[in-house]
Amino acid sequence: MDYTELKQQFPSLIVKENEPLSNYTYTETGGPADLLFFPMTVAEVEAVVNWVRVEELPLTILGNASNLIVRDGGIRGVTVILTELNNIEKDGSRLIVEAGAPIIEVSQKALEYELTGLEFACGIPGSTGGAVYMNAGAYEGEVKDVIETVTILTLDGRVIEVENEDMEFTYRNSKLQETNDIVLSVTFKLKSGNADKIEERMEELTFLRTSKQPLEYPSCGSVFKRPTGHFTGKLIQDAGLQGLIWGGAQISMKHAGFIVNINKATATDYIELIEHIKEVILDQFDVLLETEVRIIGETV
Repeated sequence: MDYTELKQQFPSLIVKENEPLSNYTYTETGGPADLLFFPMTVAEVEAVVNWVRVEELPLTILGNASNLIVRDGGIRGVTVILTELNNIEKDGSRLIVEAGAPIIEVSQKALEYELTGLEFACGIPGSTGGAVYMNAGAYEGEVKDVIETVTILTLDGRVIEVENEDMEFTYRNSKLQETNDIVLSVTFKLKSGNADKIEERMEELTFLRTSKQPLEYPSCGSVFKRPTGHFTGKLIQDAGLQGLIWGGAQISMKHAGFIVNINKATATDYIELIEHIKEVILDQFDVLLETEVRIIGETV
């Protein structure tokens, strides 16, 4: 995979070869990426995607790898991490946000500008693009509630603006999970609010998160989607699984909906434990758990 011309055209483009993705995932697991790109501008993203298409290489796009497990065999072809694409601009009551900006920072900017609507996102660790991809949410809020438009790069190289209603948002899902188009930026439509009230709500949600979630360990966040009529953590507790250790991974003692890396866990440890949880919950309660975490890459 000769990217010499691409690098000559964009000298600032960061490229790493055979780079362990465990250096970037929130679980601190995952095998190597053959080629790992960190574009800093939309033009660089477009150039990389065009080069990948011409060279007919596999392409994987990542945000900040927070709600993600990369298998221990890593990712073949080209992987792109968008965290360097992180500009945030204000336009009246709107925030125009590039895909790599952490959604937590976007909520802080909204507070700074006295704009309400993104308080629920103050503890979500993902990137803005990742939040759109999975319609991230917390505490009865979802990003679909405040998105006006999404600017995406299609895999055939077109940049288009998509209205909220055309994103096909559902619970932890968007049409991007089918098309694999790439979020470049998002326009959030917010409302003017009272800074003290916005901050008070964010502090309240931050307290709830820190008191209930195992933030002291590496994890991929909430592992499973909430099944209709149930709470995943309670199902896992009632099954007697909380605290179970599998290799270096453990079902968190603080919140049974989380799996934490307590001792150099591998991605295989995580995936095998997830499958074990699903089997036990199906057997005991006839409830089929669906993963919220995205699992990608090659087995060893």
